[in-house]
Amino acid sequence: MTDVTLSATPKGNGYQATVTFAGATSISSAETYPTMGEAIAAAAVKLLDMSERLEALEQDALRQTTPEPAGGSTDVERDLARSRLD
Repeated sequence: MTDVTLSATPKGNGYQATVTFAGATSISSAETYPTMGEAIAAAAVKLLDMSERLEALEQDALRQTTPEPAGGSTDVERDLARSRLD
């Protein structure tokens, strides 16, 4: 399972929005927002704007759940197994 966390942390006179991906990679807003709710909403909108990041997360999750055949596999065999999941 892949986790993505949206959070708001105090910064100056408001809250900073943060999107944290599995593996501890995070992206924080340069702006501050007056409420925690607005900061989390801004983080959600930012996440939706990062479709390439979401696709990469999905591919990573598929790689982690696709079993390898007994005796190992080649890159071609792994790619074929992944394409069947799509």
